[in-house]
Amino acid sequence: MARLRPLQPDDDAALAGVIREVMPEFGADRPGTALSDPEVGAMSAAYPGGRAQYFVVDEEGAVLGGAGFAPLAGSEPDVCELRKMYLLPQARGRGLGRALLERCLESAAAAGYRRCYLETLEGMRRARGLYESAGFTALSSPLGCTGHYACDTWYARELDPPPPEETP
Repeated sequence: MARLRPLQPDDDAALAGVIREVMPEFGADRPGTALSDPEVGAMSAAYPGGRAQYFVVDEEGAVLGGAGFAPLAGSEPDVCELRKMYLLPQARGRGLGRALLERCLESAAAAGYRRCYLETLEGMRRARGLYESAGFTALSSPLGCTGHYACDTWYARELDPPPPEETP
């Protein structure tokens, strides 16, 4: 049974393997994509918690994918970027992508973000369908300064504020 959990340093090599396997499947193994980011080999250092978190899908000790968020470079402080959301083929079609996305959006709102931005490729149709069904709206141009100049599709959505804390 698959479970979502926060990224741990021991996951770095397996997660890098997932990213390096999935990206070429969608023609995203060229400069200007997330595959070129230096953080791919050490994701746990890039997502320490707080305003930069990453979650993995783990099944029987094997990392099947993940997704995270962090501040959107070159943007307002209340805007985050959904980052590096990838699943191996055997994890797709099981609701795990939706669960990852929901966990990221809820955690981002709890971290104080009010808007979430993402970049993807036109050819990632299933991912785009997921984003659209989760309330993301297509943008006509990119936001921020991600360095992902090969991405050709951009989305954003407002985040639901976290529920108020109950007082005893």
